[in-house]
Amino acid sequence: MNKKIILASASPRRRELLKTIGLEFTVIPSSVEEDIEHKPFSYKLIEDLALQKVLDVKDKISFPAVIIGSDTVVVIDNRVLGKPKDSNDAFNMLKLLSGRVHRVISAIAVHDNQTQKTVKTSVTSEVSFREIRDDEIRDYIKTAEPADKAGAYAIQGKAAIFVKGINGCYSNIVGISVYKTAEILAEFGVKVL
Repeated sequence: MNKKIILASASPRRRELLKTIGLEFTVIPSSVEEDIEHKPFSYKLIEDLALQKVLDVKDKISFPAVIIGSDTVVVIDNRVLGKPKDSNDAFNMLKLLSGRVHRVISAIAVHDNQTQKTVKTSVTSEVSFREIRDDEIRDYIKTAEPADKAGAYAIQGKAAIFVKGINGCYSNIVGISVYKTAEILAEFGVKVL
């Protein structure tokens, strides 16, 4: 394939996940604002956001490319939890998730800037948290890990101690569904292995 693969995301977690499966790509972060927190959830909302990121990067390049965009949100009570604005916001998010099951949805959009082919979809995983004490939440926030994470936690980090169980794709919860991304890329003629 003579097209570059572009990841339209600055997320180190997405980078790591895609590197793990052997995908060679260049990172060109999108400058699209993620302004969907506290809005009623819809799959269209986050899938459109992932596509906006892709189209933003498409406008920044002039070479043949397949562009991957993604957005991950945590949803509870049909409410979207994005990245916390500050430590109080992080505390409130984690308090809301404590002892409950929530959904993590990662939207994936892929676009070929030569053929104009576009695919957008999303993957849902469920995460069950144990009851978390207030002092545990405060101690976790002090680690700074929640700062740039949807729902104020990283399942692959210290927050793993809060997780009773998951139902669905693990990499989806980390930041992008690896199996679904590989499946979509195959539609664009991109071999992952």
